[in-house]
Amino acid sequence: MSLMNRKQEVQARVAAACERSGRKEEDVHIIAVTKYVSLETTNSVLDEGLLHIGENRWQDVKPKWEALHERGTWHFIGHLQTNKVKDVIGKFAYIHSLDRMSLAKELDRQAGALGMKVKCLLQVNVSGEESKYGVAPDQFFELAAEVSKLQHLHITGLMTMAPYEMEADATRPVFRGLRELRDELNERKIFSYPISELSMGMSGDFEVAIEEGATWVRLGTVLVGKEL
Repeated sequence: MSLMNRKQEVQARVAAACERSGRKEEDVHIIAVTKYVSLETTNSVLDEGLLHIGENRWQDVKPKWEALHERGTWHFIGHLQTNKVKDVIGKFAYIHSLDRMSLAKELDRQAGALGMKVKCLLQVNVSGEESKYGVAPDQFFELAAEVSKLQHLHITGLMTMAPYEMEADATRPVFRGLRELRDELNERKIFSYPISELSMGMSGDFEVAIEEGATWVRLGTVLVGKEL
């Protein structure tokens, strides 16, 4: 199946999920995850009008970003080591994986040195899986309160990864849990502005994530494909 056909199929599935849940299609945005594909394929993704690009590791994305960064909006969606902040700061419009205070402080420090604010999402390990990164739900509000004191970070939303399930619907409690954390965060008014974004849902479960309120879905294989 061609990239154009995969895009059309994904868009149809997004539209159907929005209709089922009474949501507007324009409130759901697709991040094309290009971590498994070449610079040439990433260029084709941009040509197809998929302008939000997701990558996990700077050493892998570096040649793509250097060649193509002006054409799209880049999202860092992988685990970010504190000593790698210098590589991604100012290059990615969004950091989806802020999950600890040491990382928040380093992002704030380097953003301040550049005279900018960096948009971040707080990553929460809603499922509790040991293999997943993210702050535990019972420590989430404490982290949010500390992050809210930093001047050079703008928190736009929350992110999570659901466990791999044979049935996509089994991921629903994880996505619902993230939405409920966001809503409670807003009720508590920890930040001086509303938090709206939910980055959740990947190739195997994005329709369920949309039904539960996802505003960013991160799609790799189902959309971009995978090169061996």
